[in-house]
Amino acid sequence: FQQSALSSHGAILLGGRQGSLEIFGYKTQGWRRALCIAGYILSCGALLLLFYWKPEWDVWANCIRCSLEEADIVLLRTTDEFQRYTRKKVTWIDLSTLAPPVGSNSDGPLVADKDSVINRAMMKQQLKVRSIQVQKIRYIWDFPVKEFKKVGSLEDSNTCHSIHHKFGAGLTREEQKIRQLVCGPNAIEVEIRPIWKLLFKEILNPFYVFQAFTLTLWLSQGYTEYSVAIIILSIVSVGLTVYDLRQQSTKLHNLVEEHNKVQVTVCTKSCKELESRYLVPGDMFLLDGKKLSLPCDAVLIDGSCVVNEGMLTGESIPVTKTPLPLTESPMPWKTHSMEDYRRHVLFCGTEVIQTKPTGRGPARAVVLQTGFNTAKGDLVRSILYPKPVNFKLYRDAFKFIIGLSAIGVFGLIYTVCVFVSHKVNVVAMALLLLTVAVPPTIPAALTTGTVYAQRRLKKKKIFCISPQRINICGQINLVCFDKTGTLTEDGLDLWGIIPSEGSRFQEIRKFPSSTPLPWGLVCGAMASCHSLVVLDKKIQGDPLDLKMFEGTHWEMDDSSTAQDGASALNTCVVRPGPKASSAPVEGIAILHQFPFSSGLQRMSVVSQKIGEEQYDLYMKGAPEIVSSFCRQETVPANFLEELKMYTSQGFRVIALAHKVLNLGKDVDMSCLERDEAESGLTFLGLLVMENRLKQETKPVLRELAAARIRSVMVTGDNLQTAVTVARNAGMIHTGSKVILIEANEPEGSSPASIAWRLAEESKTNTAAPHVKTCNYHFAMNGKSYQVIIKHFYSLLPKILVNATVFARMSPGQKSSLVEEFQKLNYYVGMCGDGANDCGALKMAHAGISLSEQEASVASPFTSQIPNIQCVPELIREGRAALVSSFAVVKYLTLYGLIQFVGTALLFWQLQIFGIHQYLIQDVAITLLVCLTMSLTEAYPKLAPYRPPGQLLSPPLLLSIILNVCFTIIMQTCGFLLVKKQPWYVALASQSSGAQSSVLSYEDTTLWPLSSINCIIVAFVFSKGKPFRKPIYTNCESLGTDASLGKAFKPNCCSHLFQQFLCTPVIWRVYILLMLVLTFCVSFFTEDVILQNKHLWLLLKAWFGYQSKSQYRKWQRMLQRDPNWPPVNRKDFAVKSTDEIYINPTYEHSNED
Repeated sequence: FQQSALSSHGAILLGGRQGSLEIFGYKTQGWRRALCIAGYILSCGALLLLFYWKPEWDVWANCIRCSLEEADIVLLRTTDEFQRYTRKKVTWIDLSTLAPPVGSNSDGPLVADKDSVINRAMMKQQLKVRSIQVQKIRYIWDFPVKEFKKVGSLEDSNTCHSIHHKFGAGLTREEQKIRQLVCGPNAIEVEIRPIWKLLFKEILNPFYVFQAFTLTLWLSQGYTEYSVAIIILSIVSVGLTVYDLRQQSTKLHNLVEEHNKVQVTVCTKSCKELESRYLVPGDMFLLDGKKLSLPCDAVLIDGSCVVNEGMLTGESIPVTKTPLPLTESPMPWKTHSMEDYRRHVLFCGTEVIQTKPTGRGPARAVVLQTGFNTAKGDLVRSILYPKPVNFKLYRDAFKFIIGLSAIGVFGLIYTVCVFVSHKVNVVAMALLLLTVAVPPTIPAALTTGTVYAQRRLKKKKIFCISPQRINICGQINLVCFDKTGTLTEDGLDLWGIIPSEGSRFQEIRKFPSSTPLPWGLVCGAMASCHSLVVLDKKIQGDPLDLKMFEGTHWEMDDSSTAQDGASALNTCVVRPGPKASSAPVEGIAILHQFPFSSGLQRMSVVSQKIGEEQYDLYMKGAPEIVSSFCRQETVPANFLEELKMYTSQGFRVIALAHKVLNLGKDVDMSCLERDEAESGLTFLGLLVMENRLKQETKPVLRELAAARIRSVMVTGDNLQTAVTVARNAGMIHTGSKVILIEANEPEGSSPASIAWRLAEESKTNTAAPHVKTCNYHFAMNGKSYQVIIKHFYSLLPKILVNATVFARMSPGQKSSLVEEFQKLNYYVGMCGDGANDCGALKMAHAGISLSEQEASVASPFTSQIPNIQCVPELIREGRAALVSSFAVVKYLTLYGLIQFVGTALLFWQLQIFGIHQYLIQDVAITLLVCLTMSLTEAYPKLAPYRPPGQLLSPPLLLSIILNVCFTIIMQTCGFLLVKKQPWYVALASQSSGAQSSVLSYEDTTLWPLSSINCIIVAFVFSKGKPFRKPIYTNCESLGTDASLGKAFKPNCCSHLFQQFLCTPVIWRVYILLMLVLTFCVSFFTEDVILQNKHLWLLLKAWFGYQSKSQYRKWQRMLQRDPNWPPVNRKDFAVKSTDEIYINPTYEHSNED
């Protein structure tokens, strides 16, 4: 369908796991259905099988196109490059059972929330709702808008005020029942798939169907032993696959099952305990202090609580959640809270550790999303419906099979011609040659390499939940690293404090120190401005907060109550410890928190000294941000120089600020406006934290650089710190210059601008202003990245080709960056600690999470060893698996064609190989070779180039074509030469016995030639260096070949196989010489010519071939551009008529 057809017949359905889906409406027609049923019967189920493989053909045959409103069947199509179809039935949800209470006011809305899609989806007379279920998410038909809308969530259009007022008191019983029927149960149910279903799905795979056809044919020809052997192997293969899938299904079921049976206290007019599966969006429930695993996504409307979000982020740091403010703002609540709306949201699957009620009673929350709409549901869906990996290997393997099928068809025609001319029964023989050319084991063989690699990775403590991605790891040429906890140590150490008084920095106070920190505002800020909590008598929270608090020697007393004059308030109190300096205060009560978020880059607390009435606000955060909230006269004039001095040495710098709040008595902290409170602060000073590189970081980055794999840093930290760490780690080599990019949004009449500035430490290199590509690196922060995406998108590829440091990046920007690198045809790896990298880890070709858990749901790979050594390890295994997969495909192709040539030559005189001879070739040689070829381990040193990523590449195709030519020459020579021998006797091939069609001198010659040729190509294709260890290290493979060698003893041939004739010893020597010659020629061709990297580079240069990868094109273009890279200049976006910002003229500013 064309996009123009997406009017009434089709639409776009949002929210699929693979992005949006196109949806088309169809109506079943009786006569079409009858014709199809007749077709199923007449084709003995073949048409039904075809429709099973192609659901769109099923819909097109049975139905006619119609509008979505009339449709009883919908066809869904993914919008990615795969364009896969699925068929769904439109069902009706009947609400007439709830008619009496609902129908009492037939004109009024069905549910109290007037904006709810449920009201618009209802057919008023019949009380029915049309729905479809797609990837576990339910959609209902919105009549006025005429499209399917997702249910199971509260509308995003709700304002803060409406959430408090519509849902703050809970839903009525009637409304709960309606929502339960329409939205479905609040349960993340993963059924343990029945074995028969898994079995059918596996057996109905096109390759197994082709195998079934082949086996039927062979059994009809009396090849019982071989067929039985293949049947046994297929049963074992299918059995193992089904067992594996069943285990995965059971594991996932058990992982999510416990969250479906949580007891929660839900309030309607009265409060009662309910099982969590009955929760609906809009329900209000209580958090009554018990530890609770959240069964849904909810927004906190009263009280605050501490949550462990380890399940979502892989980081078990307690997070404090604050209630949604009760404001009259007309903006939707998420927009009002900006990027920071998450601080009010309790996510499904996370654990509530502690709740802090307000004076009005226990903490309360409103259900936002239920079931698979929740954060946890989305993670489970990402496992159930993984994003398909678009890797050329699998597509090329399919093209290969089609090519081999074409050869098989040629063989079929040849057989028909030969056998018809001799007036012999032809059908079975012709089909036999067709099946010989296509080895049905290619798909299974492709997976053996990844299975072995997965096993080897597991020994190295790297776990994988998406094995098909292992092959893709072999193509990685760019790795993005998070900084904190990945390249550097997780914990920060407090290095020093630089207090500020009277708008001047005082002398630095270094840590550890023999004397305790004296009491003052800085000490007050360090003791109270954090989100630490006491759990099981242990202080827990963000490592930075912990180090800062420990520096004061104060203690935390969590269960205290602070007398604030009115009511006793459950709050957190900090007091001076025995080692702390004497303070004129008994302690500080932390009354309210504005939590830290990566979007705002700051946090603040409202506190009160015990026994005093004055309220204090303390703020800490990124120095640039904190200073902007301070009164400028309190910020030292040399603030930026001082900051740069420490960040340029790789320190992490945090700024502190303070303000006295005039609130009066009995103030309700939850009504405090953040913007109002956080203004006009006094700057207190800088906190300097040391963040050391992990000892493995430098050698690993050096190894990646030697292998020509780019390393990029993507961090939430300060730009200057990030650049310094990149220099120290060796990402930016000494002598390379760093160009800082600063882009700004348009202000007033001036358009968006982008400035290119040479970093301070690079100034010494300005003697050569335009150096080669590798000698400069771009660095920028998240704000500039956002502006470039919006206003200077045409510049982005030029920047990305040489950008190395991205600082202050939000989680969304990290994902976007990975995607932009992929658009330039980079194969991107992402390595992070899983905390704020979830999106990027999923987006990358290979996401590696450094986490203690065995398998982080956030990424395809998880390393239990928390350093970046796993990256080269994974690339090594990926390369080995990729090369093994290619070798196995090449071998299977050759094996099929070697057998095809031998069989075709014997067919010429109406003969055929014997059953046992086929059995030895297929089972004893090929099967064992396929199973052992991939056992060769990865080569320990990373080569400075990648293995070929395409099956259909010139070296690989040439290798197959030349080896097929060698086998044709060798077998034809053997076939013709044996006829010339003086002892040769032409046997009566026309006689009726089955044995006579096998026993012949041609057969006795061709069988050893073709069988040992199979072993030769297996050896030749098992290439070792540079991606795998040499073949002699693979003991299993060599053992197989040795055992086959023992089997082939001339004196016991006739004893082993009664299908041989005795030949003179000299003829056996000739056969051996032919094989040795073939081996030498094949080995020389493969190793010296086809695998010769330098030769191919010369040929590419000779023919002027250049890489088609986008990043290579840009690199070539930029090397020829004399004005690139720009240094010390400013360019402006030019606003074109169609409102898109472009930058055709890089206007020089006067800054030069």
